[in-house]
Amino acid sequence: MERVSEDKLRYFLKRVTAELHESRERVRELETVTGEPIAVVGMGCRYPGGVRTPDELWNLVATGTDAVGDFPADRGWDPGEAATHGYETRGGFLPDAAEFDPGFFGISPREALAMDPQQRLVMEVAWETLEHAGLDPRALRGSHTGVFVGASASGYDWYAREHGHDEGHLVTGSAISVLSGRVSYTLGLNGPAVTVDTACSSSLAAVHLAARSLRTGECSLALAGGVMVMSTPVMFADFARQQGLASDGRCKPFSEDADGTGWGEGAGLVLLERLSDARRNGHRVLAVIRGSAMNQDGASNGLTAPSAPAQRRVIRAALADARLTASEVDAVEAHGTGTELGDPIEAGALLATYGQGRDEDRPLWLGSLKSNIGHAQQAAGVGGVMKMVLALRHGTLPRTLHAGEPTSHVDWASGNVRLLQEPVEWPAGERVRRAGVSAFGASGTNVHVILEEAPAPTAGEPAVNEEPTPDEERPAPVLPTAASAWVVSGRNATALAGQAGRLREHVLARPELPVGDVAWSLATTRSA
Repeated sequence: MERVSEDKLRYFLKRVTAELHESRERVRELETVTGEPIAVVGMGCRYPGGVRTPDELWNLVATGTDAVGDFPADRGWDPGEAATHGYETRGGFLPDAAEFDPGFFGISPREALAMDPQQRLVMEVAWETLEHAGLDPRALRGSHTGVFVGASASGYDWYAREHGHDEGHLVTGSAISVLSGRVSYTLGLNGPAVTVDTACSSSLAAVHLAARSLRTGECSLALAGGVMVMSTPVMFADFARQQGLASDGRCKPFSEDADGTGWGEGAGLVLLERLSDARRNGHRVLAVIRGSAMNQDGASNGLTAPSAPAQRRVIRAALADARLTASEVDAVEAHGTGTELGDPIEAGALLATYGQGRDEDRPLWLGSLKSNIGHAQQAAGVGGVMKMVLALRHGTLPRTLHAGEPTSHVDWASGNVRLLQEPVEWPAGERVRRAGVSAFGASGTNVHVILEEAPAPTAGEPAVNEEPTPDEERPAPVLPTAASAWVVSGRNATALAGQAGRLREHVLARPELPVGDVAWSLATTRSA
């Protein structure tokens, strides 16, 4: 048997050591990529109550506004027919869902009429979300930006045919797949374009998938969220037959008065980016996604019935993905539809996970946006994400409406979870603030996302805007000078006047803004 020389042995040992070092480096790089927080760098929305911006969404929840109202008058819905069939004629509606400026996006009026309002809304909100992040939407042409939108059929194709709209455009105008693809086509984005339908968890599923796509390098930026506009009142009639609608059209999450869900509408998108990329690119970080998870009920006690074990599993999986313990999360924005079956199951899952092992003075705070605007269905989850990002920014957890007395169907003493019956201060301090967001679909698909406050800005990174100072302490309004012209543009005179008016409202509400900064942002972070 030939003996291996010392030189050969030394060579093999060096080679094995080098390969082991390379393998460890690859594992470390993979762990860094898969575990890297995802930054929320922009947001845009439309929700009931006239909400058209994230700031207006915050104002709605901070003031405890109830945005539920009567049927919209511009859709041909007959309240008399609703009364005949015994269903509620109240909900959270978008009053301007039919409004759209097709010329802005290079779309003909005939094609626009054949487009589902959901497509129109997503187009507008996508543009606004990018501008909210300080990005010129047209500058992203050819980039690896993904679009992930939760949506389902709205019934508009039936409405459009009944009203004689151009059937040549109805195929693309009503196709759910085109909803995300049209954004990518219009802006020239080359990342994945995916429309997700998991029922009520759709938009949060879209956020989860977008975060995964960013971590694997499929895209460098991602628009993620969802939309729901009801073109017909079918959802009201169907749920009334199942006795699933609230008597007054309002969601009363985790309340003793809960008697069913109340339907709502909305559109919301967040712009996501890997945290390291956001910092390198100088983008403002509003919050970060630390972890997320998605699962399925499987063979449970009913196709559409919620599953407590599955909800517990998805929460624990999200915590594991975030590398956190349950006690490190302060609040949960719940699914909270206000149903007598769903709420107790959800509360039980939260008590069994987040409610255990907590200090007595640090309960998990529980709330739901649905109490303000109704159940926005495919747009509900992303609305919860935006609410909690804004809560982190403003240092307050808003109260949940219609929850004067917690439901007796939940054993609240089994864990340290408290319902947000009043606002709770949530200031930044020594501990990092975190919140979970839940969404559960009637399809059985469950999603849980864990948000964390934005890390301290690094050198050169823009800070998140501070709260406006009280009126009596505000400095005098700033005005542009010849040395810092404020550039405003529009496609026509009406649009130009509208932009100027919005700019005026913005700076009057924030008189502390430096004149030069406003000028720079107007010139460089928006399209001309």
